[in-house]
Amino acid sequence: MEEEKIPQLTLTPDLETVPTLEVAPETALTNAQPEAPAPEAGPDMSSLTEAEQRAVKEFSEKIDITNPNLVLQYGASAQKNIADFSETALSSVRTKDMGEIGDMVSNLLVELKDFDAQEEKKGLFGLFKKASNSVEALKIKYDKAEVNVDKIAAELEKHQVTLMKDIAIMEQMYGKNLEYYKQLTMYILAGKEKLAKERNTTLLELRKKAQETGLAEDAQAANDFANQCERFDKKLHDLELTRVISLQMAPQIRMLQNNDTLMTEKIQTSIVN
Repeated sequence: MEEEKIPQLTLTPDLETVPTLEVAPETALTNAQPEAPAPEAGPDMSSLTEAEQRAVKEFSEKIDITNPNLVLQYGASAQKNIADFSETALSSVRTKDMGEIGDMVSNLLVELKDFDAQEEKKGLFGLFKKASNSVEALKIKYDKAEVNVDKIAAELEKHQVTLMKDIAIMEQMYGKNLEYYKQLTMYILAGKEKLAKERNTTLLELRKKAQETGLAEDAQAANDFANQCERFDKKLHDLELTRVISLQMAPQIRMLQNNDTLMTEKIQTSIVN
């Protein structure tokens, strides 16, 4: 028995089962957060380009809310993308240990200040010591401080490289989150358009027929279709909750990225100074 195909709304062309959907250029990697209505208001077509609006309308025609398997899997791939993505972002936060880097920066400053303080303590008493002893003592202290400073600076530079890589990865993560956000929005809009159409046409016709005939089977058919509409409506609500998560992740990713950037700049300043 041939396996039933369930239409999937994706961001890559699939001419057999889905319309071609492409993310608009303005939703690529950018520093701006996605312009969208408040989560409680839900998405509307104005947030999409004309091409994306046409794709949503075409995809909406393929939805069969009487198919329980389709309703169950509707938008599941987009939800999984967000779930996997949020876990990746959380793992990134868990592995961060800014305290170690902060301690190293502090140790670097302490090492330099300690060297200066030792020189100041000598004061005028240094004038009574032989020049050769003074120079030799200064050289020993300098060599010791230099070794410590170089060691700390080398470790800080390694952390700096890691942070710069993380900043680049988070930029990619931000762009991916925008893609998933747009994908969920299109699923929701397509589903809402189909649901509204079915409720205003098929459901009304079934109820009208049940009233006219008075037959139990017609009344049951109308009731069954109403329940199918309700289940699909709940599925769309689940997608909207996932969409809110995606919306909230955008500023969180930026916050982590900015923290890494600030730490990178602090490391650079400490090493150079």
